[in-house]
Parts: sequence; structure tokens; C-alpha cells
Amino acid sequence: MKKKVLKITGITLLTIIVLLVALPLLLSGKVSEIIKNKANNNINATLDFDEAYINLLKNFPNANVELTNVSLVNKAPFVGDTLFASGQIELKMSIKELFKTAEDPITIKSLKLDAARLHVKVDETENANYDIAKESEESVETSADEASTNFTLALDAYEITNTEIIYDDFATGMHLVISEMNHFGNGDLSLETSELKTTTDALVSFEMDSTKYLNKNKLFLDAIIGIDLKNSKYSFLENKAMINQLPLVFDGFVQVNEENQEVDVTFKTPSSDFKNFLAVIPEAYSKNIEDVQTTGNFEVNGMFKGIVDDEHIPTFNIKINSENASFKYPDLPKSVSNVFIDTEINNSTGIVEDTYVDIKKLSFSIDKDKFNLNSKITDLLGNTKVNAHMDGRINLANLSQAYPVPSDYNLKGLLTADVTTAFDMASLENEQYQNTKTNGTMKLSGFEYASEELKNPVEISTAALTFNPETVSLNSFEGKTGSTDFSTTGTLTNLLGFMFNDENVEGDFKLSSNTFALNDFMVDDAIDEEGTGDTTPSETEERIKIPSFLDCTIDASANTVFYDNLSLKNVTGTLIIKDEAATLKDLKSDLFGGTLGVAGTVSTKDEVSTFDMDLGMSNFNISESFQSLDLLKTLAPLANALQGKINSDIKISGNLKEDMTPNLGTVSGSLLAELLSTKVDATNAPLLSALDSKLSFLNTEDLDLSDLKTALSFDNGSVNVKPFTVNYKDIAVNIDGSHTFDKQLQYKATLDVPAKYLGSEVNKLIAQLDDSDMENLTIPVTANIGGNYTSPTVKTDLSSGVSKLTTQLVEIQKQKLLNQGKDTAKDLISNVFKNDDTDSTQTKSSGVKDALGSLLGGSKKDSTSADSSAVKEDPTKKAVNSVLGGLFGKKKKDTVE
Repeated sequence: MKKKVLKITGITLLTIIVLLVALPLLLSGKVSEIIKNKANNNINATLDFDEAYINLLKNFPNANVELTNVSLVNKAPFVGDTLFASGQIELKMSIKELFKTAEDPITIKSLKLDAARLHVKVDETENANYDIAKESEESVETSADEASTNFTLALDAYEITNTEIIYDDFATGMHLVISEMNHFGNGDLSLETSELKTTTDALVSFEMDSTKYLNKNKLFLDAIIGIDLKNSKYSFLENKAMINQLPLVFDGFVQVNEENQEVDVTFKTPSSDFKNFLAVIPEAYSKNIEDVQTTGNFEVNGMFKGIVDDEHIPTFNIKINSENASFKYPDLPKSVSNVFIDTEINNSTGIVEDTYVDIKKLSFSIDKDKFNLNSKITDLLGNTKVNAHMDGRINLANLSQAYPVPSDYNLKGLLTADVTTAFDMASLENEQYQNTKTNGTMKLSGFEYASEELKNPVEISTAALTFNPETVSLNSFEGKTGSTDFSTTGTLTNLLGFMFNDENVEGDFKLSSNTFALNDFMVDDAIDEEGTGDTTPSETEERIKIPSFLDCTIDASANTVFYDNLSLKNVTGTLIIKDEAATLKDLKSDLFGGTLGVAGTVSTKDEVSTFDMDLGMSNFNISESFQSLDLLKTLAPLANALQGKINSDIKISGNLKEDMTPNLGTVSGSLLAELLSTKVDATNAPLLSALDSKLSFLNTEDLDLSDLKTALSFDNGSVNVKPFTVNYKDIAVNIDGSHTFDKQLQYKATLDVPAKYLGSEVNKLIAQLDDSDMENLTIPVTANIGGNYTSPTVKTDLSSGVSKLTTQLVEIQKQKLLNQGKDTAKDLISNVFKNDDTDSTQTKSSGVKDALGSLLGGSKKDSTSADSSAVKEDPTKKAVNSVLGGLFGKKKKDTVE
């Protein structure tokens, strides 16, 4: 019998175990289908999840259902927006709930959410993305019980961990984020009345109309909430909250009605210790307040009471008070004393726009320094209006001596102020500064300002402002940054816009400086040469940037301006700065012994800085300027050999390198130059030396370049020279061509060479012609110049030119001889080709015979010597060779045959 009982018991247990293991596998698909169908049939959204895993052992005799990667995605009008998502949802329910059909209600006993994200949106037309319930297709008389037969909550506990809740109301400009939230609650919610014990901790950020009121402030709430489900009333029974480290206790209730919600809540600080004030400040700034020594009080009392609906909020009043308090951090030498705070945040109508802040008194002292402020800020959530007055004297360095200011602030300087202001934010946003009224004075001395847009801190020795109703007069602004000193006066038109609305500094200023170094305004810019968007510290280079917050006109003067390797003296001009670009007007300076004029624009807005300039150079020292300026070296490399003065106008545009010098590979433009009192030093120009070696009659150091005017254009790394003419004695040299920025030459020089430079033989031919016109005879000689500037190649057509001239001269003599007779021709030709050396009679006679034969149109061979095989040399060819020999400085002798 016992064995039978044990056997039956064993079989039963085995069956139960098998069922516990098998049922989840059999029911998972069914449960997934039921949950998705129930949800998607009743909402205007799509619920989805990867899988539903059932575990019958974890919470036996209850079933445990886990949904993974859950998402709830909106349909119109928020198509594609994810309203809710969670990495995991865990549900606990009775096992019998698993066997219900899709039409039966399912009762859930506990709920756990992890890694959830709820993003609520209200658009400009006040459509809400959480309004996803479908309208019932049945009669409106359908009972509430019939309409809510989907899920029934009988929770005894729930958990929400590592969750984020975002609320974006685009209609009001409200942005609320509750992040890193952990919320736990337990109680029997199946009863009509019950108590729910909850614990919550999170970070809260709140923004309204782009103004941040809370930024990841810590929130902790430990509360017991009385729940009356019949009347939808929730009461605060025992509650303690912490905002940052400020403790608050709550009392009151919230009741949910059909048309609205009714709120009646009061709160206050449980103690009046002044540490409560430090607790409001974010922990990163308040630091270890438990060790701070305090005197005096700090109290917060408030209430919210009224109706919440589409048009109203609860009326509320929050009072903050402190009288004659002080505090001292143990590791800092100074204390803050005489602290008075009397402030109210109030709304007495329930209309959002009627909220206001009244700072009746805010004052404190550090040593002998004292600061006072009173202000009333109305229409806080609409067009905010500010009326404020502040006065006092503060040594900014004392702030870090009395309060744990972050070390990178490095505050220093003395601030004195007595200012009254009245303005509204709409006027600032619309740049209607005439609606603002600000009067008073402010002075700052010994101050330092650092910015990511500035290479070096700006040290302000003194800055004095006078506030007028519409403008701010900058009476003085003196200081330095790096090696640059400056002194500025002027007028600002939108200081409030710059301070409160991130607008640019606008105004007109006069700037003077003894030394102004452009390198002092270099900033670090990460440069990704491959364009991948990735940068490393080794790829970071300095780049000059024009500050983006400047929008002003500056009349500037400076004794010395350092730019790259240049030192500009007596600089004056007008600078218009706007949109990260500087436009120069009538800029003049002394440079290279002459005067430089500049007009144009430099922009650093894009990834690559650009420029577009007109440069006027008057009486520049050529050698000095061309040695110092890479641009001029590139445009006119031959100028390195010139000594004297130059006038030039240059139009140029292109990209700038990080140090604000031109990137020569990108520049284009034109240049017009006039040389004054110029001498040539051929030793500094390999090209001129090469010309000298090719043309013995030419000495390039004697070129006459005075009053030479030339023009060139450049683009895509190439310089094209407009044809121009220079003179060497009585030789005209015509030049044109081009070269590249890497100094590859392609030029042609055409010389009109008088015959007198072509050797004695040519001159003998001309003399024998007995024609005065022949004395001015010239031939064109072309020199083609190539190669590199440092190793040029020169090729001339001088040989062919002389050969042609000689042939022409012989032809002229031939025609004359035809007219004068054979005897005269014989004597003339004999004299023309007379050799200096003593030739044999036979050779000389044969040469004359051949010459006569040629001139008279006969055969080159003697008719009486027809059988001779000896070929005599062509006298014309011999004459040409003799001429060339003389031209290149060599005396050729005839050989005796």
C-alpha cells in the first residue's frame, strides 16, 4: 500500500514537473498573441516585443511572464515616434490567467520595468502622442465595465528601474526630463482604499522657453500615499523629499475628477538651518556642506492649491527667507556674512502667464565688499519682464576664497556697479532695444577673461561702462592678450542681447594699440586631413579664428602690427567684423620703405579660411619685399635680382592657411607693376646668367628697366605675363610667357638685334653695299626659356637668323653686281671674301671663280675644270660661319686645302 502511494505520489510530482516545464513552451505563443491582440485592438499605436517567456517555477503558484525588447510606436499624427520602449517587462499573475481567451480580462499582480523610456510629446496644435485609445465602435451607452475588460490590476508590488521620462510640450516651450529614475511601490491596489508605500530617486531637468531652471538636480521622495480608488483621491500621509540636499516635507492631496484635477498640497523645510540654502545649489558647486559652519536661518514654505485643466494651473506661493546668516567652508580662508534673502514665487490667479518672482532683497558681504540686488520678474512663463537694481563692490578673487568656485574659473578683478534696468525678453529677441531702459555705471579692473575662441586670456586692466536707456557707452577698455595691447572706446547697442540672448556684441569702437600681434588670436582647431571626421591630439593645429560673437565696426590704429614674418608700422584703417568675417577699408601702413594700402575681406566661417583683397604698394623696396613675401617671390621670381623701387596694384583671392597666410596653390588674381630707378644684379638670378652665356653681346646688368610697366594674371598655380618690352642699349627685348607656382618656366624673349652686334664679316658685307639704310639693319633673335628658375634652359635661333641675313646680303650684292658689270662684281666679291690668312693662288682663284659663278647664276664648278672631282667650299656658307664665329667671340681661320 505504501509503495503504491509513493508510486502514485511520484508519478503525480513527475507529471507536475513535466507540466511546469512543458506548459511555458506550449503557452508562450498563445500568451504573446493574447497580449499583442488585446493591446493593438484597443490602441491607435503598435505594440510589439521579441518574445514572451513564461516561468512557472519562479513565483509558484503564480506564473511569471517576461516580455523582452518591448516597443510602443505611434501612428498618425506622430507616425514612427516611439512613445514607450523597455528592455524588459516582467509580469506576475495567477497560472489560470494563462488559460483565458483573448476576450477574457487578465489580472496582473505585480509589474517590473527595466531600462524603460517614455517620451511624451504635445505638438504646437496641442495633439498629444499619449492619446492612443481607440474610440469604441459600440454605443456610447456601453458601460464602463464593458469598455474596460482588457487588463485588471490587482498589484501588490511594482518596480521601475533605470528609466527615463521625457515630456516635450512644443505648445508652451516646456521640456522636462526625469532620468536615472528608480521607483518602487508596494500595497494592495485591489482594495478600494489602501496605502501605497513608495520610494523614488532620480535626476530632474526642467527647461522653459530655452531657459534652464533645473539641470540634473537630484530628487528623492520617500512617501506613503493614501489611495481612494472610488473617489480617485491620492493623499500624502508621511512624506519626505530631497531636492539636491534640501529636505522638504509634504502634506495634502491630489484628486482626479472627470473634467480636471484638484490639488491641495503644502510643503516646508523641516528645519531652518542655513545649510538648507547651500543644499539647493548643485552638489558639484556646494561641496561637502555637512562640514560648513553656518549661522542664521534659511526657510522655504510653499503651497499649491486649485484646479488643473486645459486653462488653469493651481495657484501657488513659495516663500524663501534668510536673515543675517553666514557660512564658512573649513578649507577656505574667508566667510560669506550678512546674508539676507527675501523672495517670493507667486501665482494668485491660476493663469500660467501671471506667475512672477519678487526678489525683495538679496545681499551678502565678503570682508568689506558688499553686494545688493532687488528685482521683480513678471510674466515668467510668457514674455518675461525684468525690473532690477544692483549695486555694490566685489573683489572677484574673494569669491574663490569664500566659496568653492571651480578652479578653471580663475576669477580675479574688482567689480563696482550701480545699475538699474528694465526690459522684456521679447524686445531683446526682436532686437527692439529702444524698449529697454538701463541706467547707471559699471567698472571692472584687473579682470581676466578666457574663451575657447581666444588663444590667450584677455587681461582687462580697466573697463568702464555708462548705461544709457538704449545704448552702453564704453568709456574705456584697456588690456592685453599675449603680446598684444589695446585701448578701446565706443558704443554698444545690445549688451543685454549678448548677456541674456546669446546675441553678438554690436557697436562702433575706436581701437588703438602699440603692438598688435595677429598670432595672439590663434585658436586650436582639430584638422582631419583625410576628411574622416576623426582627430587626434597630434593632428591638432592652431588656426586664427575671427570670434563669432563680434558684429561691430572698429576704427583702428597701431604703431606696430606683426603678421607672419612682417612688421607693419603706423597702421590705420577701418575694420568691419560680422559673421566671422573681417572687411578692411582704407587700411594703410608703412612697409618695406613705402606705403601699403589694403581693402578686402577675410572670412574664417567655413572649415577653410578665405580672402579677397586689393593691395596697393607704393615705393616698395623691391629686394626687401620680394625676399620677405612668398607671394611676390612666386608671382615674379626674377624680381629677386632687382634693386630699386616698385609701385604695384594686386587683386588677389584664395584660401588661407591656419596661420592666416595665403595658400599659394589656391590663389588667383592679377598684378600691375611699375618699376622705378631699378638696377639688375644678375648673380641673384640664374636665368639672367644663362641669357648672358648664350648671347655674348648681351650684359643683362645693363638692362634699362626704368619706368617699366607690366601686368600679369594668375590662377590654378600658373602665372601668365602680358607681353612687355625692355631695352638694352639699342636692342629692344620683347618678353611674354608664363610660369608655374613651383617655378617651371615657359617664356619667349624676342630681341631686335642690330647687325653691328653680329660680327665683322656681316659688317663688311653691309659696308660694301654702300647704302646708309643698311646701317640700321636688325634681325629678330628668339630665346626660348624653359626649365626651373634655379636651373633654366635657354635655346636661341641666332644661327639661323644670321645665316638668313648673310644670304640676304649676298643676294643684295648679287643684284648690284648684275647692274654694275662683271668686272666690278669680280673685285667686290674678291674683297668681301678676302681671307686674312695666306692661301694658295689656286685656292683663292677657285673661290672667286665659284663666287662669281654663283652670283651670275652659273655653275658652282669651273667650266674648264669639268673633270676635276674636287668640290670647292661654298663661299656663302664660309661667310656665315665666319660671322657666327665673330658673334660668339671665336675667330675662325680658313684651312688651306
